[in-house]
Amino acid sequence: MDSNDSAVNGTGNGATNGDGLPPPPPVPPNVTPIVVGVEKPLEPPKKKNVRLTMVRRALGTKGQKIPLLTNHFKVNVANVDGHFYHYSVALFYEDGRPIDGKGAGRKIIDKVQDTYGSELAGKEFAYDGEKSLFTIGALPRNKLEFTVVLEEISSSRNNGNSSPTGNDSPNESDRKRVRRPYRSKTFKVEISFAAKIPMMAIANALRGQESENSQEAFRVLDIILRQHAAKQGCLLVRQSFFHNDAKNFTDLGGGVFGCRGFHTSFRTAQGGLSLNIDVSTTMIVKPGPVVDFLIANQNVRDPFSLDWAKAKRALKNLRIKVHPSNTEYKITGLSDKPCDQQLFTLKQHSRNENGECETTEVTVYDYFVNNRNIQLSWSKDVPCINVGKPKRPTYFPIELCELVSLQRYTKALSTFQRSSLVEKSRQKPQERMSVLSHSLKINNYAAEPLLKSCGISISNNFSEVEGRVLSAPKLKVGRGEDFFPRNGRWNFNNKLLVEPSKVERWAVVNFSARCNCKDIVRDLIKCGNMKGVEIEPPHVIIEESPQNRRLPPVARVEKMFEEIQSKLPGAPMFLLCMLPERKNSELYGPWKRKNLAEFGIVTQCMSPMRVNDQYLTNILLKINAKLGGLNSMLCIEHSPSIPMVSKIPTLILGMDVSHGSPGQSDIPSIAAVVSSRHWPLISRYRASVRTQSPKTEMIDSLFKPVPGQEDKADKDDDGLFREALMDFYFTSGKRKPEQIIIFRDGVSESQFNQVLNIELDQIIEACKYRDERWSPKFTVIVAQKNHHTKFFQPKSPDNVPPGTVIDNKVCHPRNNDFYLCAHAGMIGTTRPTHYHVLYDEIGFGTDDLQELVHSLSYVYQRSTTAISVVAPICYAHLAASQMGQFMKFEESSDTTSSHNGMTAPPVPQLPRLDPKVTNSMFFC
Repeated sequence: MDSNDSAVNGTGNGATNGDGLPPPPPVPPNVTPIVVGVEKPLEPPKKKNVRLTMVRRALGTKGQKIPLLTNHFKVNVANVDGHFYHYSVALFYEDGRPIDGKGAGRKIIDKVQDTYGSELAGKEFAYDGEKSLFTIGALPRNKLEFTVVLEEISSSRNNGNSSPTGNDSPNESDRKRVRRPYRSKTFKVEISFAAKIPMMAIANALRGQESENSQEAFRVLDIILRQHAAKQGCLLVRQSFFHNDAKNFTDLGGGVFGCRGFHTSFRTAQGGLSLNIDVSTTMIVKPGPVVDFLIANQNVRDPFSLDWAKAKRALKNLRIKVHPSNTEYKITGLSDKPCDQQLFTLKQHSRNENGECETTEVTVYDYFVNNRNIQLSWSKDVPCINVGKPKRPTYFPIELCELVSLQRYTKALSTFQRSSLVEKSRQKPQERMSVLSHSLKINNYAAEPLLKSCGISISNNFSEVEGRVLSAPKLKVGRGEDFFPRNGRWNFNNKLLVEPSKVERWAVVNFSARCNCKDIVRDLIKCGNMKGVEIEPPHVIIEESPQNRRLPPVARVEKMFEEIQSKLPGAPMFLLCMLPERKNSELYGPWKRKNLAEFGIVTQCMSPMRVNDQYLTNILLKINAKLGGLNSMLCIEHSPSIPMVSKIPTLILGMDVSHGSPGQSDIPSIAAVVSSRHWPLISRYRASVRTQSPKTEMIDSLFKPVPGQEDKADKDDDGLFREALMDFYFTSGKRKPEQIIIFRDGVSESQFNQVLNIELDQIIEACKYRDERWSPKFTVIVAQKNHHTKFFQPKSPDNVPPGTVIDNKVCHPRNNDFYLCAHAGMIGTTRPTHYHVLYDEIGFGTDDLQELVHSLSYVYQRSTTAISVVAPICYAHLAASQMGQFMKFEESSDTTSSHNGMTAPPVPQLPRLDPKVTNSMFFC
């Protein structure tokens, strides 16, 4: 029967209505049916307009032109007619179990190429080391299966799947009893066609027509470079690679080395395709004897002073070579007992009457000394290294074990290690250029067969670009005096602050044992008088009681506040706090929380190590800003004459999210929104801060309507943006902002879409929630510091001058982006900030916008220099990190994320600031 005849006629059980649906149920007798009006058909749901990143309108023209070089190397692509073929790779052990670990893949795929070259039509592979493989042109068939045999798979750095072989180790006899499939040396490989990527996508991307295909094509090129580095034995970390060369290692202390390597990535730009190469640094575990690493890691004198519980945590999963066999293993733990007491079962050569091998219990120490004739000088009294499974341990004396080179150290660095890393990885511009030129030579990309097949050649010369140096904005200080900063710097010698505050009703608290507070206070008052800040003598200097110094930080702060309350007649306006003599004192977080969240007191901390005039001036600048003063301002905001901003109420936002350090995956992320106040000023700011789920980059609390208040005239919204809005309204003559400029830090290009369509949506919703008719115009700018583009002055040892802007040649072929070096790079090589103008309803001209961004680098109240990124973003970063200190001493920071399929615990909330300090520059 034809399918059209299959409907059943009649009104019985098989009846259907015209849409193929069952008939509606009969209407009960006591219900009057509601007649649906036919004149108003149901409207389809409105399709949300997706905002796209804007196109560049024009290049800037202002500023003095300057020729520059950049670390982008021109790439020529001769072959754009071919295709990359993408294949999925599946690897199996001989018994069919998949190989799920990373590492063995490269050796196996190399073996496939060696063994089956003719069946693969002699094709070269670009293999990512895991599940993707690319070729230029197709393989002979869409699905290929191979079996390969490897002579040995040891757990070397590029191959971490297999178990240790156990040669010459205790318990070796146990291992021989059971044939273990995971020690198999035979592997099955399946290669299946997945997709075809036209090389023309690269040419299209260079015209600004980026697509999924072009992203995939560039991914293939990046994989070719990674594979090239892997074949040279490099450690690969995303798009950076590190050679095993001691010249590139620098000791950071604590058993950690900084390892210098190179970052490479292909970039599309107005000037065509280029290869961006930059110096990169990663942390590695100190290679060599395990005991040397442990002694450095724990900062002790000898192996007998080591904390072995700590050692076990530090060594877990690291790879070692064992002497004298030079076999490689992964550490699984330590023995419970010292080497001369740790027993294991050793098989004898003799057999008993049943024909079974006889066994004997022997210590690890005796086995190595007596059976193997290996002298052990000190390790008999310390635990052994275990490289076996939990129920089948394999022990080695610690002095026979060496840590393999190039093993990443992924734990958080100490303050000392971090500052040591910064200091030792600095490079002056010319040194960096010569290192990069050398890296191009040693990499010898011209010999890479896959790049040849793509018709790709890479220039050895730094690309030339044109920069423009913008003039520094004129600043205003006290007595109506104006001046121009020179080389991005200025000072307050013989100058007054533009709006000095008055410091009264204040006290000093001293947690420092070696600090002469009276002298510091005398010098601070003198410094203040010279800058126009009137500082009354403090009401009291409160010294910490010596017996309280051994208490935990929170208890020390509590005791100090008991003293404050007993010695002061009322709440102080300001507290100056002398911290103990070390940086990052554990008292800082509890002290700030007590002052800001519980009492609403403005406070300034000092670490009185080296107190000189410059240090006291910097402290004074912070105190003045926190108490509502202003140190300097732009002449164009005083006039006011900032293009597009001074005539129309304009709110400026800085938004940032800070995350826990590496190794702190469960610490909540902290979102901060900083907002301008007192329009038409752009030098005053306040901050709102919230916690959110760990490692979440998008801010989720910009708009948070309070449930159940939808019908109220004054509806409540607990979001970050509402706080900014209300403060702007009350400090700017009860005006709502008609323009909002958003500076967003810390997002990658793949997240631009979310900033425009998730975060901006929340802000617009918050505006509509206050007033349905209110539609401010928005400009959204992302600032990126975490990129690898650097600029150099040809034939000059100096960094580029402050105010250098670049919007040509190395910028995006379509999008509206520019690089700005607003600050004077005094040490190392200047890192420009990469600004992406994603959206601009306000309608800024290119020059006006670049000048505004430049000017916002001069309104940072904490320093007398231009800073490298706009002040609102710097303030957001400061506010997030300062409030983050509140979390450090709270038990809630020990919460862990979801395990075993259970949901993650709720994110602990930060305490809210006391209303007295909410709108202060507490973060300054």
